[in-house]
Amino acid sequence: MSEIIELARTAGTTLVTLMTSEAWTRMRNGLVSLWHTVHPESAGTVEEDLEASRSDVLAAQSNNDEALAQEIRMEWQSRVRRLLTEHPEAATSLRQLLDEVAPAESAHAAGGIHLQAKASGKGRVYQAGRDQHITER
Repeated sequence: MSEIIELARTAGTTLVTLMTSEAWTRMRNGLVSLWHTVHPESAGTVEEDLEASRSDVLAAQSNNDEALAQEIRMEWQSRVRRLLTEHPEAATSLRQLLDEVAPAESAHAAGGIHLQAKASGKGRVYQAGRDQHITER
């Protein structure tokens, strides 16, 4: 059960993150397709709800309203969790979708980010899994 909860958490976070990116259309289509596979009667409603959520996230972003974005993340985490609880076989397809549309987001949300770099000569490498502030003097 904890795997389902973690996958739903990752999916909700990735979904909301991608609502403001170029990968949004692929994520939306993939999630609607997943829903259509297990609940064909509600796939249209899910697509409409995704678009409404995206509009809300875009508004939240322009108003710096992190509370609204968090509410939408939690809503989709819950919806995905319920879907996976009813249909655990859908987890494989959801993982594939997440890996396809946002492998870095998916890995980061799951706590498994991997960074690799190589510098030569007098080159410098700065890496971070999140925020990074560099002050050189």
